[in-house]
Amino acid sequence: MRLGMIFRITGALIFFLGLTMIFPLLFSLYYRDGDLWAFILSAAITTGAGAFLFLIFRGTNQEISHREGFVIVALGWASAAFFGSLPYMLAGVFSSFVEAYFEATSGFTTTGATVLAAIEGAPRGILFWRSLTHWLGGMGIIVLSIAILPFLGVGGMQLFKAEVPGPVADKLKPRIAETAKVLWKVYILISGAETLLLMAGGMDLFEALCHTFGTMATGGFSTRNVSIGSYDKAYFDGVIVVFMILAGTNFALHYQALTGNFRAFYRNSEVRFYWATLAGAMLFVTLILRLHIYDTLATAFRYASFQVTSIMTTTGYTTADFEMWPSFVQYTLVVLMFIGGSAGSTGGGMKCVRILLLLKQGRRELSRLIHPHGVIPVRLGGQVVSDGVIQSVWGFFFLFILVFILASVIMSLLGLDIITAFVSVAATINNIGPGLGAVGPMDNYTSIPVIGKWILIFCMLVGRLELYTIIILLVPEFWKR
Repeated sequence: MRLGMIFRITGALIFFLGLTMIFPLLFSLYYRDGDLWAFILSAAITTGAGAFLFLIFRGTNQEISHREGFVIVALGWASAAFFGSLPYMLAGVFSSFVEAYFEATSGFTTTGATVLAAIEGAPRGILFWRSLTHWLGGMGIIVLSIAILPFLGVGGMQLFKAEVPGPVADKLKPRIAETAKVLWKVYILISGAETLLLMAGGMDLFEALCHTFGTMATGGFSTRNVSIGSYDKAYFDGVIVVFMILAGTNFALHYQALTGNFRAFYRNSEVRFYWATLAGAMLFVTLILRLHIYDTLATAFRYASFQVTSIMTTTGYTTADFEMWPSFVQYTLVVLMFIGGSAGSTGGGMKCVRILLLLKQGRRELSRLIHPHGVIPVRLGGQVVSDGVIQSVWGFFFLFILVFILASVIMSLLGLDIITAFVSVAATINNIGPGLGAVGPMDNYTSIPVIGKWILIFCMLVGRLELYTIIILLVPEFWKR
């Protein structure tokens, strides 16, 4: 394990993060909300620390191993959250480090769980920074770093595999840096389109950018206390629903569509499953809400489609207090939390491709009982899926459930009621944000005990980094020569 190389690459990442603080600094300068010096000092400290690490470990440009890749990604995200918490602390938004670190981690992991009670009373620069951390974390800070910092001279595939969500990391271009650049170009292009549409509906540039960042990253930080519901405008609901669906779709398919291959969406089994699940859940929730809550089918569909899409794509925006909805609808939303978006998207959860493969594997086992000597392969998109991929999916599923259960038990031991303990873990490990109970859509995570906040921080990180990247660091064998 070459620590010099690890610290050098981490330093480059931290340096870049410090440069991004210029953007909220500009909004602070424009709105004059009193947080200007917080960003000046934060940017200086962050870029200074990054430059120090990068320069002191010069001459360590070599091909990195897969073990070093895991450490770099994990350390990079933890460091990003640490330095990302500086503006909150220096601006006096939070009085304790754990709350600042919680907010920063929630931002970068695109979770959207907040401990900021009076959102609309916070400085505009801070609000923009919250949303910007979403956007950076959405496509992945590590992916961004290997896209714009090829001068590091190290192989990026190990970082890409450890960062990109999904069972398989696909390269769109021969070189990994080119792949990362393509993904970010698509990300920026779609983000720009949403920003323009939100501004066309009446949002100013500040709010349009903040809500675009939250949508495209499937994060959910808003500039309003009651999220998108404060606008009470069907146009905004519709625009954000469309872009949440796009954000929850594999960005490699967006690239193919932009290059003229529109049939790529239809040919992809995971996308068909993702869209079918979304449509089915929308229809089901719409009917239940029409029968129990709303007077018209159109109103029921408006709120059902938004909330179903927000939860399944793990965005976390809200337009209604779904804790007031029938309990069966709440149960449906919790199930959707675990399914999540597509692999290769910014969405969280287990990912649709894993759920689809588990269903196909379950069907194969039933077929084997009927035809004990039959050769029954699992196919996805017409291609046979190897047993190695199936085993990795089962391993992920087991670890996911194990971490979820252990974290839920710990949260319940802290004195939380069973719903809050259960759903707070579900909402953070799936990178959603709002849940039920004390962390419902109209509440926040302020009431969670300090130990509970650290547990949920861990859940956010393992959920965003697909478990293995963090869990493997806890295995003693990983550190042996």
